[in-house]
Amino acid sequence: MIDIGTRRELFIDTFLIDRMEGKAVQRLHHPVPREVALVHDEPWEGTGSGYHSVFQDGDKYRMYYKAWHLDVTDAGVNTNRHPLFCCYAESDDGIHWRKPDLGLHAFQGSKKNNIVITSGKRGPLNIDAGHPAVFKDENPNASPDARYKAIVRSSGPSGLLPLKSPDGIHFTPMTEAPILGGLGAFDSQNLAFWDPTLGKYRAYWRIFTAGTTTDKVWQPAGYRAIRTATSDDLIHWDKHRDLTYEDSPPEQLYTNQIKPYHRAPHILIGLPVRYIDRGWSDSMRALPERKHRELRSAASQRYGTANTEGLLMSSRDGVLFKRWNEAFLRPGMERPNTWHYGQQYIAWHLVETASALAGAANELSLYASESYWTGKGSAVRRYTLRLDGFVSLSAPMSGGEVITKAITFSGSKLTMNFASSAAGSVRVEIQDSNGKPVEGYALSDCPDHFGDTVERVVRWKNGSDIGQLAGRTVRLRFVLKDADLYSFRCVK
Repeated sequence: MIDIGTRRELFIDTFLIDRMEGKAVQRLHHPVPREVALVHDEPWEGTGSGYHSVFQDGDKYRMYYKAWHLDVTDAGVNTNRHPLFCCYAESDDGIHWRKPDLGLHAFQGSKKNNIVITSGKRGPLNIDAGHPAVFKDENPNASPDARYKAIVRSSGPSGLLPLKSPDGIHFTPMTEAPILGGLGAFDSQNLAFWDPTLGKYRAYWRIFTAGTTTDKVWQPAGYRAIRTATSDDLIHWDKHRDLTYEDSPPEQLYTNQIKPYHRAPHILIGLPVRYIDRGWSDSMRALPERKHRELRSAASQRYGTANTEGLLMSSRDGVLFKRWNEAFLRPGMERPNTWHYGQQYIAWHLVETASALAGAANELSLYASESYWTGKGSAVRRYTLRLDGFVSLSAPMSGGEVITKAITFSGSKLTMNFASSAAGSVRVEIQDSNGKPVEGYALSDCPDHFGDTVERVVRWKNGSDIGQLAGRTVRLRFVLKDADLYSFRCVK
């Protein structure tokens, strides 16, 4: 029996599903491309910019990212135009972004820029600002001078460096030595956050499954993979564990982008990048910007023949993940600055923004990189998704149904996030633990629910009150026709 209380439950995994009948399936949905949110074309930014962190902070949206430039010429790939920086942008709506002049760090003699963290020596530490993950610390006991945190890579010795800030702008080190030293490769966007369900910090970072990745020997082998650990203070860490997956093959996962989903924080959602190098072929040569691809490949073949795309995965315990093997965010329609290594790196993490449709419910915005390698600077494009809209229970007009595992709940009403056609419907039956309809809540008592809404109270002939069943072991039976069910919640 699973006690869901008043939690919102998604169908992103099979945790609550006992069985599906008829033509009901779990359907993976895909983000919709919107406008380019930001172009990294300042002299201190460039074509290698990425590794974005995005979060909402009150009435403001904050974005932090790697600033780097890649010059691709007949002579090869040059990465030394300027050092690696972490830069900052902000927005009032998550749609229109600006780069404020922070006046913190000089670049070519001027502090008129949005550089927030620089690379280099700071006391005993050697900061690599080009692999940043920045977050607002939700730990209720976080001190005022550490309301914001950043995780950056140590340029040596190996490990990660936690930084703190009172305002998200002025960062200082929290330690005099790297954390998690010797436990990974760290050559990616490594991250940490406060998990309110666990009551601890979690960290996720890059490893290789074979080879050697130390300060003295860099010979990675096997697959790019993800390791995790927990901590009470972000400095001292419990024993690490490597992520496992329910039914996914080994694949090269370049990032992890794991964080509690803000509408259901007991569910950790990851948006990792799948990296795949398929070598040269007629199809590879037919992709956009062949000449530039060949130039990159002359320096290292994978620069020209690798492609990247976003995946979706989720976990209830932080270690075992359900990873959808089909792409969540594909490279998309072929056009300039797409279908390359560096595209569709999804920012860490999702935020809620207003819909472009007046009067419609808010939606999720996520941000992903494109135009890597080319032009004056890479870009980040905004994509949107329905609230809770990662995966739905879906059935065609011929119908299907889903029966949950035995659950208990709190509250007095059942709400659904669903969408149907004008002729479609969702109906709900509440069963006892043995699968027998509870009197007054049988399928025959439930009229068709149709529409498209993120929250609809379910009604039966005698009304919507289910409070008399709170605390009892029940099952929910959802019957769908030409409809999608994204989530449900029992509320008071």
